[in-house]
Amino acid sequence: MLAQRTLKSLTRAVGVGLHSGQRVELTLRPAPPDSGIVFRRVDLPQPVDIAISPEAVTDTRLASTISSGSAKVLTVEHLMSACAGLGIDNLVIDITAEEVPILDGSASSFVFLLQSAGIALQPAPKRFVRILKPVEVREGEGPNVKWARLSPYEGYKLSFEIDFDHPAVDSTGQRVEFDMGSGAYSRDIARARTFGFTKDVEMMRANGLALGGGLDNAIVMDDYKVLNSEGLRYNDEFVKHKILDAMGDLYLLGKPLLAAYSAFRSGHAMNNKLLRELLAQPEAYEIVTFDDEKSAPKGFATLARAW
Repeated sequence: MLAQRTLKSLTRAVGVGLHSGQRVELTLRPAPPDSGIVFRRVDLPQPVDIAISPEAVTDTRLASTISSGSAKVLTVEHLMSACAGLGIDNLVIDITAEEVPILDGSASSFVFLLQSAGIALQPAPKRFVRILKPVEVREGEGPNVKWARLSPYEGYKLSFEIDFDHPAVDSTGQRVEFDMGSGAYSRDIARARTFGFTKDVEMMRANGLALGGGLDNAIVMDDYKVLNSEGLRYNDEFVKHKILDAMGDLYLLGKPLLAAYSAFRSGHAMNNKLLRELLAQPEAYEIVTFDDEKSAPKGFATLARAW
């Protein structure tokens, strides 16, 4: 049986929120089979659990925010991407503020945290959402068009194309395809950092956003070049970060996908719209398990390697 996964022990991290600038503590705890991934706001007078789901997403400006009533957690996508990359099914995430810490701006710190706690197999089958027919969402026309699509594929692969009119971005790869079957998420995707432009950062800070952002947790560009002294981690780091984000956004479905995801100029809003469109078409998917892990698509049965 291809089994569900949780952590062997709890693990902790402390950091600041990218937009809030608030100090925040995370405690990642093992969780029982079929309980899914749950964020718990432990700083509130009465702790509030927020279970991940496409419907729990209530804001997609600059990041993915999930809510339950008035309680919310911002910027969940990098941690969710790490969970997707390592195949974590069940997890409780205690959080002491309303935003997940940005750490180094990528998913690699979360991958390290999860792997350092150890990954435990559980006595329950891992459930996948297998796409049976294409589902697509699209916005805009001509030069303003953007879209995202899920298509049938016996495995999980993602392709993404960006279109930024900026010298530093134009000189890098703007399209990338990544297949989970490679087993190389930690090495090839997880280290890609979020990015922004100085002119946008100034405007965001004036509006109370990006208060925790800087050169130590983001790629920052002026009108011409990357300002980080160490340069880029990958020659196509910008578009790889969009793959990282998409993996996190799509994992808010609550189960891993068996699908080919492709997108052009998509973002958090369009990724959530795609999941909602999928759920609105019950004939477009089925829930499957694998009694024999050898029959599962490549990349899902083996535990992810460290880089």
